[in-house]
Amino acid sequence: MTTAQTATDAARDNLAALESEAVHVFREVAGEFDRPVILFSGGKDSTLLLHLAIKAFWPAPVPFPLLHVDTGHNFDEVIAFRDRVVEKYGLRLVVAKVQDWIDDGRLQERPDGTRNPLQTQPLLDTIAEHRFDAVFGGGRRDEERARAKERVFSLRNAFGQWDPRRQRPELWNLYNGRHRPGEHVRVFPLSNWTEADVWHYIAREQVELPSIYYAHKRKVFRRDGMWLTEGPWGGPRDGEQVEELMVRYRTVGDGSCTGAVESTATTVEQVIAEVQASRLTERGATRADDRLSEAAMEDRKREGYF
Repeated sequence: MTTAQTATDAARDNLAALESEAVHVFREVAGEFDRPVILFSGGKDSTLLLHLAIKAFWPAPVPFPLLHVDTGHNFDEVIAFRDRVVEKYGLRLVVAKVQDWIDDGRLQERPDGTRNPLQTQPLLDTIAEHRFDAVFGGGRRDEERARAKERVFSLRNAFGQWDPRRQRPELWNLYNGRHRPGEHVRVFPLSNWTEADVWHYIAREQVELPSIYYAHKRKVFRRDGMWLTEGPWGGPRDGEQVEELMVRYRTVGDGSCTGAVESTATTVEQVIAEVQASRLTERGATRADDRLSEAAMEDRKREGYF
């Protein structure tokens, strides 16, 4: 057997193992919790999460609703994709709009215009309102150092807060979902996946994604070392010049803090080649909100963020 064939077989076995683990997690939650929900924004990780959930319960429908915490600063292509997927599979979508919390005074706009940190309170309020006891998220340990500490079953207290000291051992894929009234568990079936794994699986399964994950022409401007695009979040500011470039997005979030990367990758195979050559994680390369401090993500997770 050639070295190339050995590598291909190993990659295939790795994807099969990751898929099996994720399907097992979905079924464990279905059997152990009363009111689970899947966080779904239309981004690649949440789309992959939904794809795996469909596999886990096929031919029965997915037994959980979807939840999108909508900042109002979205990319049009992603929202159109989100709604198309919900309609295609006959899913129930709960939308918590940050704008509603701003309008009634529960939240205030930030001076920098970004709404990503404002998602926490709508998320926690919606979990409490619907009494969700397990919340599936697409977080992966390779994304950021705080997420590397996360367990697959991540216990949150009655205030939705994360305490690393309360994380439980997960030996031999045994997950502990016990929680007190008012507490809930965040569940991360993609914890052990890498960005490369995600894209290899997308290629294998032919998973459809929003078009902005592939190279396209877009008007962008440079800010803090990232290419941002115009939108309801504002910009460009004085001195920021708009250029039309071939770009794509590695991750999708609030448009005010999610940057594009210059790219010519228009196919899954070309994206995989770019990802494998990159030395930066997708969040490190394109998310300004993670650059606020060394512990920006961990601080937000302690407050109840994804």
